[in-house]
Amino acid sequence: MKYENNKMSDIRIAYIGGGSRGWAWGLMSDLVYTEDISGEVRLYDIDPEAARKNEIIGNMHNSLPEAKSVWTYRAAETPAETLTGADFVVISILPGTFEDMASDVHEPEKYGIYQSVGDTTGPGGIVRAMRTVPMFEEIAENIRKYAPGAWVINYTNPMSICTRTLYRVFPEIKAFGCCHEVFGTQEFLAQIVRKKFGITERIPREDIKTNVIGVNHFTWITKASWRGIDLFPVYAEYCRENPEGDPEGITQSIDLNNHFATAEKVKMDLFRRYGLIAAAGDRHLAEFCEGKWYLENPERVRKMRFALTPVSWRLEDLKERLEKSDGLLTGKIPLELHLSGEDGIRQIRSLCGLEDVVTNVNVPNCGQIPNLPRGAVVETNARFSSDSIDPVMAGNVPTNIYPLVARACGQQEALNEAIAERNVDAVFEVFANDPLVTCSLADARKLFDIMCRNTKKYLKSFGL
Repeated sequence: MKYENNKMSDIRIAYIGGGSRGWAWGLMSDLVYTEDISGEVRLYDIDPEAARKNEIIGNMHNSLPEAKSVWTYRAAETPAETLTGADFVVISILPGTFEDMASDVHEPEKYGIYQSVGDTTGPGGIVRAMRTVPMFEEIAENIRKYAPGAWVINYTNPMSICTRTLYRVFPEIKAFGCCHEVFGTQEFLAQIVRKKFGITERIPREDIKTNVIGVNHFTWITKASWRGIDLFPVYAEYCRENPEGDPEGITQSIDLNNHFATAEKVKMDLFRRYGLIAAAGDRHLAEFCEGKWYLENPERVRKMRFALTPVSWRLEDLKERLEKSDGLLTGKIPLELHLSGEDGIRQIRSLCGLEDVVTNVNVPNCGQIPNLPRGAVVETNARFSSDSIDPVMAGNVPTNIYPLVARACGQQEALNEAIAERNVDAVFEVFANDPLVTCSLADARKLFDIMCRNTKKYLKSFGL
């Protein structure tokens, strides 16, 4: 990297999963729209053709009228070519296929177990972790070999398990996991502030100051303020006045074509129970709670005004994105700038020494949450500055939500250990103890065995 005139050039980014038709395109827009950094992005994917297509699309971004910097994209054929000399490594991969994810999400439904996402916790998240960890072990080894000093940004779920694996394999790695779920809660709080105080202009989410605590997708806010105003009384009033959730979120009759629909009713219900602000989307929050609370059946989900996301939708969405990729390459679809809303570029700029940023991040617990296990990957705020990430002291998980958060963290730690040892029986113990697994122990074993068998081509190292 080179620093000159308040700009950083010759930044080298290695993108693992660089054939992505989602995250990669967002990164391309974010990079070219940032005026004080520039460099090269090397794209590596197990689908080399996808990476080659993204090489062309990435370079096309330099011609956009909104472009403020120049980035060169190059498809790489090997991990060594991708990683050697990298300053930053971005990881966003799909572990397996959406057909495999269909087993994760829908096989449990035969046993009365419903999942709104199925990629982090619950039966789907656990079996997905079994597929993902061996991939991340290989990625960590390659980073140790070819780019040991690079900063590693992980976007892949299950976020905590993936990031934990990177550190288990390569303890000296400089890795962190990024998630935008807290951002959505900040936006929600900003909307409530606007309504409360009659503000017409948009309030940037960054103006909502929060203390974040928990594990990924089951984060909580213990402090929230705007311009020095404590937002907890404001939020409490809003929850009392809107027992059916955010009236502007979605209609009472959920749009079944919008599988990400939510009225924040789960989030608000959890506030009424515990007096703390749950800081993830309802679809994720529900999966960490007891199965009868919010995911008992589709009717309960509709009553709570959020949605289940079927894998059939993901398959259709992928088809549309593949068609868009071809359309962009042929010129039938004009390329447009679409900013991702992620904090990844701000974090990169901070690590380059261009600004200091405080944002939520997933890193091993070194004491920022004293009453959760050391080394477990937790989500709190951290300060990003020149070549440094310093977790912000979040404090203890409050007593009233400690059983929920400690259970989630403990499950992740047990799963990490079981998968590292390739101990299938120990993985099943985690599976059977998950709060969504409400069937009998015998049925849980049947379900687990079926789900493993459905994706056994990825589980050879487990002896399956």
